[in-house]
Amino acid sequence: MLQNTTQIRVRYAETDQMGVVYHANYVVWMEVGRVEAMRSAGLNYAEMEREGIRVAVIGVELDYKAAARYDDLVDVRASVVEVQSRMMRIEYEIRRASDQQLLAVGATRHLFLNFDMKPIRCPAKYHDVLSGKSTAEI
Repeated sequence: MLQNTTQIRVRYAETDQMGVVYHANYVVWMEVGRVEAMRSAGLNYAEMEREGIRVAVIGVELDYKAAARYDDLVDVRASVVEVQSRMMRIEYEIRRASDQQLLAVGATRHLFLNFDMKPIRCPAKYHDVLSGKSTAEI
């Protein structure tokens, strides 16, 4: 299973009037975690797109457990938990780095598309890395 943890510092602009992180920013952090997890395995969205492959988000789940605040360091753990021929599912845990308090858990579902926005099979070289069958960089 492809898994990676990325650390992010909460910026003031990400907080709301109550001084806590605005809820939509957790989805942005999930994207950062996903991109960095793929990068850590040698996968690069830009290169995939040059090859005619797009990875579309088709579903998001997110449950909030505790609040993050300005200047907190948060750890975003992204884990690819399922890779099918045309789809994949990634799960996330977001924790405060200082005490590992669980802040949120979530998941995203993705569909592999071509430039015409038609579903395609994930090429084997990407499928193997995403599913943890290969640790070699692409």
